[in-house]
Amino acid sequence: MTDQRTPDESAGGTESGTTGTGTGTGIGTGIDESTIFETPLLELEVDVPGTVYGKAEWFNLPEAPHGGGSIKSRIAKGMLDGAEQRGELEPDATIIEPTSGNTGSEIARLATARGYDVEIVMPDNASGGKIEAVRDAGAEIHFVDADLGYDAVIERCEELIAANPEDYYRPNQYENPDNPGTHERTTAREILEQTDGAVTHFVAGAGTGGTVTGTGRGLHDRGDDVTVVGFEPKEALHAIDGLKFLRTGDHYHPETYDESVLDRKEYVSTGDAYDRARDLRDRYQDAAVDVHDPGQHDPETVEDYLRVDGQFVVGTSSGAGIQAVHQLAEDGALDEDSVTVVMLCDRGDKYADIPLWEEYL
Repeated sequence: MTDQRTPDESAGGTESGTTGTGTGTGIGTGIDESTIFETPLLELEVDVPGTVYGKAEWFNLPEAPHGGGSIKSRIAKGMLDGAEQRGELEPDATIIEPTSGNTGSEIARLATARGYDVEIVMPDNASGGKIEAVRDAGAEIHFVDADLGYDAVIERCEELIAANPEDYYRPNQYENPDNPGTHERTTAREILEQTDGAVTHFVAGAGTGGTVTGTGRGLHDRGDDVTVVGFEPKEALHAIDGLKFLRTGDHYHPETYDESVLDRKEYVSTGDAYDRARDLRDRYQDAAVDVHDPGQHDPETVEDYLRVDGQFVVGTSSGAGIQAVHQLAEDGALDEDSVTVVMLCDRGDKYADIPLWEEYL
């Protein structure tokens, strides 16, 4: 299934190919980067053998508007820190990045708070919550017709840079080694510590591939016999936000995606991903979510930002991750001793205007 919203239905976007200037108040210098990393680990009941944990990544910047932070808060900080430390990022540079949404919003939040001008290039069917998060940070948006495919978003960014190469700095999440490197240093360590080294399976989707590559490397280096499972969309025309279809065709393959790190790969359909996200909401409609480890947060903070209007809702790629876990179970890859960790990349209220949650939020 595809998302057929017009730009105006996508939280007021301008016509594709034009620019929409951020008009929100922004979170400015009040942003607290110290809340990035050390996110909670939740124990989930999802009807598969063994134990399944979900890493709740919106607790990176949990107080940020429009759904909190996301897994991309990690790499936004990692890439900006790296560029500043290496002297690659001049104080008067404009930071530009192509994105399907989460990386753009997190770069916009962190970079504007550090005093940089920011421009984000994104498809015009991005979820309204992600668009508003970019605008709220005060960044400028260049929309690209989603029907042209995601490669067109990257190409548009490259065109803008080519026209004024001295003005822009591109973190380039698709080629920047600080993307997987951040996960190798932080996410892998956190998972090993929070599971007391008992993790047997790690499951993450491939957008840039940075999460599954970096975390997988860290787990292989420091863990004992961990199976690293990557998943991608099954269909070329999919609606699993943040993931890239790479299975067939001449698509851009990110340098940050090292498939040699993977022990196996799963392909997930949009329908199954959406169903699993809804199943998770229904499961915890009247039941408590077991917080196995709160990370750096106190119990009150976890309680405040775990649910939306009383509902436990996650984003589209999180539902896809739960489906990938079910596919492992159906294939006999899990048993009662398995300890599986799946990334819950963001919270579902970022998707209130698309079919995943529009009837609920």
